[in-house]
Formats: sequence, C-alpha cells, structure tokens
Amino acid sequence: MAVKACPIGSCLHEHLVCIIATPKDLGMSGRKPRGRLAFACALLLFGLILSSAAMGQASRTLEVNTITLGLVAQANQKQVEKHFQEFVRYLARKLSSNAKFEGRVVVVPTESRLANLLKAGKVDFYMESPHPTYMINSVYGAGKLLLRRWKGGMSDYHALIFTRKNGATKRLEDLQGKMIAFEDPESTSGYFLPKLLLSKRGFKLVQMNHIESKVAHGELGYIFAITQEKLVDWVLNQQVAAGVFSNDDYAALPDGKKAEIVILAETATLPRHLVSIRKDLAPAVANSLKKILLSMHQDPEGRVILQQTDGTTKFDTLPGGELVISQRLLDAYYAPEKK
Repeated sequence: MAVKACPIGSCLHEHLVCIIATPKDLGMSGRKPRGRLAFACALLLFGLILSSAAMGQASRTLEVNTITLGLVAQANQKQVEKHFQEFVRYLARKLSSNAKFEGRVVVVPTESRLANLLKAGKVDFYMESPHPTYMINSVYGAGKLLLRRWKGGMSDYHALIFTRKNGATKRLEDLQGKMIAFEDPESTSGYFLPKLLLSKRGFKLVQMNHIESKVAHGELGYIFAITQEKLVDWVLNQQVAAGVFSNDDYAALPDGKKAEIVILAETATLPRHLVSIRKDLAPAVANSLKKILLSMHQDPEGRVILQQTDGTTKFDTLPGGELVISQRLLDAYYAPEKK
C-alpha cells in the first residue's frame, strides 16, 4: 500500500494521513478507484475530527473550577475546615452556575505556610485578624486587603490594659519592675497591640516562665494566662500588677468584676477581622467575590450562614480604603526597634 497525504486531512489536521490503496494492491490494474477512496478518506477524517471535538468538549465539561479559602489554625484543623465548609460552598454557588464549581477550605498551622500557598495560587483568599493579616500581606508579601469582616458582630476593637482598682498600680509608669499578664501569644488584642504600645512607651518587656518569677528593676515581666477568666483573677488577686484584654471582653465582664478594675491605657483601634486575596487573583473573580460578600447579609440564606460562621454580621468596605488600613496595620505592628 502507498501512504499518501489526504488533501482534506492536511487542511484540518496536519498530523493525520490517509491510507489509499493503489490499483495494484487491489488487483484492479485497469480500474482507478481514486474518487471513491478519496471520498471514503474524507468521511474518515470528518469522523475523526468530530470525535476529537467531542472529546475536547467532554474534557472541558469535566474541568472543576474552585474558590479556596485559607485559614491558620495550629490545632483542631479538621474541625476548623468543617466549620467553614458551608460558607465556602455558598460562595462557590454564587460565583458560577456551573455545578462543577467547588468551594474548598485549606487549614495550615502557620502564617508562612498560608503565604506560600497564596503565592503558589493554591489559596484564593483568607480571613484573619489584623496581626496575621499584616504578616501575610506586608511581611511575606503574599496578599492584599479586600474587605472588613464584622466577626462576632464587631467592626472594630482595641485592647485595654487594666489593674485592680484599689491596688498599688495607679499609672502605666508604675508597672516598671512588675509583672503583666497577656491573654494569648496569638492574640492581636490580648498580646500584639498592648505589647507594642508598651514598647513605644519605653518599657523593656521580658517574658517570664512562672508567675512567681522575679522581675528586674527597669524591666516589665510578662506571662500568658491563656484564658480570660484566669487573667482577670490574677489581677484581682494581685498575682500580677496588670492584665490585658479587648474592649468586648471588658464589656462582657459581670458588673461585680467590672467595678473592681480600672483602665490604665487603651491601644489604637483596628478592624476586628479582615478579608484578603492573593495578589494575582483574576480581577473578575476578585470583583465577583467582593460583590457576593458585600451582599451576603441581605440574602436570607447568606445571613444564616454568616451567623453560623463565628457570629459574623456582615462584610463591608475598608474604612478609608486599602491604603489607609494597610498604613494603620503598619503603624500598629512595625516595631520601633526595626524602624
């Protein structure tokens, strides 16, 4: 048999050839079946082309698009993932009518891991409090601000440094050589904000291993209480000279305990929670995501899901815009010794 390029095939699929039998091969030395064979070849190629197109269409149909939420949690990662699943599924349904469009949740133990996933395009957006947001967006350069989240019904919050009303500490300056209790090493209001305020006021903070540890003159020792209840009790029992918690923690105190404490200082106010996206997220997707989040509280189904997601009231635009909030985070977290 002779292998000859099929004219139709060469126009449509350069890699396809037709196998055309010569008269000798067919035992018909006097007949020339080229016309019928060329027509058969054309039909064959047309069928192959249709088959190829159908396979391509099937492949596109099977493609699965996703919107992926990233979260940081050192413990109970499976529970955290499950907790946010319905929220992300809602976003996925609103982002596309395609039934194959999925919402996913990825939970990692550290901010640096989340930053790497954002840079690799494996996470599209994340929600965090101000300090982790500052680290991921400004220090690691992996994201940019999108919206503010009213977590727990709060748009903003700040930290309070407090002491026992009838104790020996009357002013912030009286804390020199004493011990203060922070709430949690990962907390914006219970650690980062007040620690930075104290550093800017000239205090030399030194972490202590035990509440009974001796603090050197000219230093301010600190320890973590982990729970708010223990923190308040340490202050009221004068085991520490002062404690720190957020303004909403103070508002939730029983009136009896609230009457026993006095506020020494307040930190700057920051957004309670923030939404950020990866820097290279397609503008069309980012705009659609923003629109859905902003209107979520106006949808009955959306309101229910928001309430189930840490008592979120709504999402709104960044007060003053992205640059203003970024600057506020920089002012709050860029330590003086690094300036």
